Amino acid sequence: MSQVTADTIKTEVRKFLEENLFSGKPEGSFTDDTPLISSRLMDSIVALKLVSHLETIFNIEFEAHEVDQDNLDTVNVITEFVAKKCQ
Repeated sequence: MSQVTADTIKTEVRKFLEENLFSGKPEGSFTDDTPLISSRLMDSIVALKLVSHLETIFNIEFEAHEVDQDNLDTVNVITEFVAKKCQ
């Protein structure tokens, strides 16, 4: 996918998380820096669904070792990681 912006990625990540973690209702205390995995807000099943969703939307591929807390713990971290994959 050409010309993917950080804003596009962030919007897609937030939309997915709101639908899958908060039943479509935005969580008031949920920010782009809220820990998702380390705080146990997002479990491994949701993390794998997110990865699959991002791979499909942005035509990228995560390596098995990349599906971890280092790359998926906050919206900002996810956005930065996906942006690098899109280059």
